[in-house]
Parts: sequence; structure tokens; C-alpha cells
Amino acid sequence: MRRLMIVGIIFCVAVLLVPTMLVLGGSNSSNEALNNLQAEPETTSYNSETNDYQSEEDVHVAVYRSATSEVDEIPLEEYVIGVVGSEMHASFELEALKAQALAARTFVLQYLLNQENLEVPNGAHVTDTTDYQVYKDEAQLKEKWGKDYEQNYAKVKEAVLSTKGEILTYNEQPISAQFFSTSNGYTENSEDYYKYETPYLKSVASPWDQASPRFTGETRMPVTDFEAKLQVTLPDDGTVGTILSRTETGRVASVNINGKEKSGREVRESLGLDSSDFQWQRQGNEVIIQTKGWGHGVGMSQYGANGMALEGKNYDEIVKYYYQDISIQESEPLLEKHLAKK
Repeated sequence: MRRLMIVGIIFCVAVLLVPTMLVLGGSNSSNEALNNLQAEPETTSYNSETNDYQSEEDVHVAVYRSATSEVDEIPLEEYVIGVVGSEMHASFELEALKAQALAARTFVLQYLLNQENLEVPNGAHVTDTTDYQVYKDEAQLKEKWGKDYEQNYAKVKEAVLSTKGEILTYNEQPISAQFFSTSNGYTENSEDYYKYETPYLKSVASPWDQASPRFTGETRMPVTDFEAKLQVTLPDDGTVGTILSRTETGRVASVNINGKEKSGREVRESLGLDSSDFQWQRQGNEVIIQTKGWGHGVGMSQYGANGMALEGKNYDEIVKYYYQDISIQESEPLLEKHLAKK
């Protein structure tokens, strides 16, 4: 998902003029956000026997396969099935999987509409790696799930096809549908991680994430590795450095290591930490870092989505909680414009 930042910048210019709301400590608290969700739209449960999805009639996604260096043309909804099966635990609640389906479909739609992505070889729209979204085909999912393949695939397929064609929009444009595994209890404001402000990527409380096995973590590394990765020299007094400031959600904003200032994001990415919410200490020739959460923290928390689903929330409520003031729309009108330009 690292290039999600790039995608977000595309839409940033259009949305920066729209007034934004503070979520934490402001008038729009997390409880108010839940209460203000729109009513669930009328939907029909997916039925595999009556499903009218015809893959050959669907728009295709050109996916660069990293293992073979080839480009596969994959029907859009089949691609989304492969992404959801790769990016979210199939054991999660169906409504959480549906929310993930909308995020995955919205994400790739931006590349379909862009028509030309010069950063991907051989004319592909996206790759199958975390640079975009992880995609696995049926054979790879079968290897991943083993004996649980049939039930897992059927569940993910239901989540995707029961929301077929639905995308997330803001001002009638696809959003930068960022997601991550586990928050520290709050999602992050986009401007506190990426340095650009996006109205629908604002912080909300996400208490359900405490159920994640990666809610807390610890990383240990030799001082020499720490110094090399951050290109610093630790002070002689046996300390690591000073955490200068944190964002309103508790993630590290900036640090000072022996006279060098770095952002919390830079520290997290350089050291490969689970989260930018961290504490650190030095023990002899080793640096020990405790983290809370897993991922950049911007957008939808996957464990939060599952927690909401377990409490009875539907996918419509989940996505509208994590992405502020967005709408769910059909992708077909946008895709028709895209095809007309070809």
C-alpha cells in the first residue's frame, strides 16, 4: 500500500478547499460519528446459484505478476476477490470483508481511470505486491488456505460479489481508500503521517483493535543496526534519543537522536517497526523498541472493521465510520467514461 500516498496526492488538490472537521477533541466525537451514519441501503444477499456476474463482460485489470514478470488481464471483481483474500483474514466477519472489498475496488479503480501508470512495467495498471495491493490468484489462495480453501474462497467471493460495482467516493470522485491492520486505539489524521490533509481521512476512535495479536509489539536490534538504518550515531550516555513530540493520537511526530531530528514516520519505515507509536530504550549494545498498533494508521483499521462487524454493524456503517463524509456509489458510470476514451 505504499503508493496509496501517491494516489492520495492526486485527489488532494481537489479536496483541500473543502472545510474539514476535527474528530478528536472537536465537535465530531467518535460516538457522534457513529450516530450520524446514514441508514443501511437496501441490499440483496448474494446467492451463488442466482449470481448474474459474467467475468467475461467485466472490465479487466492488467496486473504485473512479480513472480513471473508477466502481465495478467484479470476481470475486476475476480481481482478484488484475490485482493480481499490476500489482504484480510478470511476468518473475519462477512461485513468486514465487504468493507475491505469496497476499499480494494475503489483503490484499483483510480489506476484504471488513470489509463497510464508509468511506474509499472509492460503497460500494467498495478502490481500484485504491497506497493499497490497484494493480489493472489485462486491457485495461490488454495496454497495459502489449504484445507480451508473452499469455505474461505466462498466467503470472500460472497463479500465481493454481494457488493459488486460499489465504490467509495468523496465529491463524486473515488477516494484514496487507505487501510491498515491495527490501530493504537485511534486512526491517524492523514496530515499527521503524510503531511497533506484529506477531509475524509480524519482520526476516529478504534477501540476494537485491542483484539489484534499485533496491538502491542517489541523490536530488538543491535545498536550498530539501529545507527546504520537511521544514519545516526547514538550518544555516549547510554540513551537512544529524545521523543520530541507526538500527534494527537499518540504516535511519534518527531525525535532527536544525538542532534539529528527525524519524523516518527521516518523512524518507523527505516527500522521496519509495526507502528509509529513507539517507546525505546537502550540496554548495553541493543536498542529495544515497544510499539502499539500495526500499520500507518490512516484510513480503515481492519481489526476495527471486524470489531464493528462483531457488534452488528454492516459494511455501509463501517466504511462511513472510518472514511468521513464519503458516499457509496456505483462504479459503472466512471468505467463507462474510461472505456469511451479508449
